[in-house]
Amino acid sequence: MKPPRVADDTPDAIPGHLPVAGPRQVRRAALHLIRQDRRTLVAMIVLNALAAAAGLVGPWLVGRIINTVKDGGGVAAVDRLALGILVGAVAQLLLTRHARYLAHRFGERTLARIREQFVDRALALPASAVERAGAGDLTARGTTDVMTAGQTLRDTGPDVFVAAVQAPFILGAVLLLDPLLGACGVLGLTGIWFATRWYLRRARSAYLDQGAAHSVLAEALSATATGARTVEALGLRDLRIADSEEKIERCVSARDRTLFLRSVLFPSIDVSYAIPVVAVLLVGGALHEHGQVSLGTVVASALYLRQLSQPLDTILQQVEQLQSSSASFARVEGLAAAPTRPTGPADTGEADSAPAPDHIPKDDRIDVQRVRFAYGDGVDVLRGVDLSVRPGERLAIVGPSGAGKSTLSRLLAGIDAPGKGIVTVGGVPIADLTPDRLRRQVVLVTQEHHVFLGSVRDNLLIAAEQATDTELRAALTAVGADWSDGLAAGLDTELGPGGHQLHGAQGQQLALARVVLADPHTVILDEATALLDPTTARHTERALAAVLRGRTVIAIAHRLQTAHDADRVAVMEDGRVTELGTHDDLVAADGAYAELWHSWHGDRPRPASS
Repeated sequence: MKPPRVADDTPDAIPGHLPVAGPRQVRRAALHLIRQDRRTLVAMIVLNALAAAAGLVGPWLVGRIINTVKDGGGVAAVDRLALGILVGAVAQLLLTRHARYLAHRFGERTLARIREQFVDRALALPASAVERAGAGDLTARGTTDVMTAGQTLRDTGPDVFVAAVQAPFILGAVLLLDPLLGACGVLGLTGIWFATRWYLRRARSAYLDQGAAHSVLAEALSATATGARTVEALGLRDLRIADSEEKIERCVSARDRTLFLRSVLFPSIDVSYAIPVVAVLLVGGALHEHGQVSLGTVVASALYLRQLSQPLDTILQQVEQLQSSSASFARVEGLAAAPTRPTGPADTGEADSAPAPDHIPKDDRIDVQRVRFAYGDGVDVLRGVDLSVRPGERLAIVGPSGAGKSTLSRLLAGIDAPGKGIVTVGGVPIADLTPDRLRRQVVLVTQEHHVFLGSVRDNLLIAAEQATDTELRAALTAVGADWSDGLAAGLDTELGPGGHQLHGAQGQQLALARVVLADPHTVILDEATALLDPTTARHTERALAAVLRGRTVIAIAHRLQTAHDADRVAVMEDGRVTELGTHDDLVAADGAYAELWHSWHGDRPRPASS
């Protein structure tokens, strides 16, 4: 699969991919970052200009020394000129050092802004966007790409900036010494221009391909590591190795392409450095022979052009790093164009990064009207669902596997958007709610949970940043997490590798405690207690029942006892709601729900014999 191509000013908007910023968007983002620290930038420019001017003193004074000696000047005159060379070198050293210090500070502050901005944008992404793109892509952008951009800001950027200021000063000095010799030097540098232009035309796409290949490899390795037990149990080792080798081969191929570009660029540059010096010496020698220019001017011009190779070499040697970091920054900045609301399969795929209007629902009623939904280009999973959930109601959704229960729960929670139809809360489409308000309205809890690296307190404060320790402990108690009382460091106990390891039931209880702290008006439980043993599950469900009293609860479960205790039951079959009513009414109707209920109890009456 080839990575997405990027237009000059349009981010990648291929469904399933996180966007990649276009060149214009990258330039605008870079200018915005620069403007945030413009004073430091101005100081850098001034200091580098002074350092470049100081660096011009040496070759000019060498030419003066040559002319002085040729004209019969004494040792004292030469010593004075030599002392001037020393003063110029020391001044250049001090000015350059301070300029680089400012440049490194500028780079570190800007990198910190990029990291913070990336985290904010990543957290604002809809879960569905991350799921479709793959965690590997987001991880690669937040690690490898941010690190590459940071290396440029911290190391490459200052060096290139200094060199970019020095080069015009040196060329200007040659032209001032003798316009004809200066013109010869400039014409001799045209080979560098052609070689660099050839490289730049091909480098951006090559480095974007390389970044995309690394993302695909990261996703494959992450999936293999996460599903290691499944791979071992099903004997998929050889298949996963073959898949990983294919992804690695793609990375190698992309890397070879960028290596080829460098193998053409750098030798061309090395040859081009010698041409202007040779041209100045040949033309300058002819002019000196005819008395049109002094020997000191010819030598000084040649020294300047030789000195010019240093800043040019710095710039051109770092072109590769600049192209790589530009592609990385385009991938990092691409998150700015990612949608901040769920997109349905009916969407065109064009990124919509504009924030949704912060509409306020008039009440807690949830309505699903004529909703259809399909994953990608597949068949519809939901086929014209109509459902209303009253505030404070406990609704159970039951049905066979594949009926669309979990898909419906994702639409109710605003994770995905319908392909057709609408889902509203309090009369407001869920798609029009800002992420913060949506999370205060509806929370989805699935059997999948995540324990973050950090302490128990850190894991809980994700849901309520201002919660006190008393509130944190009350939330744990509410979901039956009595094990937390026995932790050696209490809420400060570190979790994860190197710390306290939670088994499945404890991790699920920790996730449920976060729901208690988030305090939404509607909680959707999609097999939320599936990983708990029956005794613990019932205890947790009773605790949640007490905590969630007065709130809307939508429970999706295979345990029909949950349906028995609910106010109403919705039965889903083949992507539709086929029955809706109380437990007693549905059992009396002797339909699909009654069949499930009797089958679960094992008391289905035998059909009468004829």
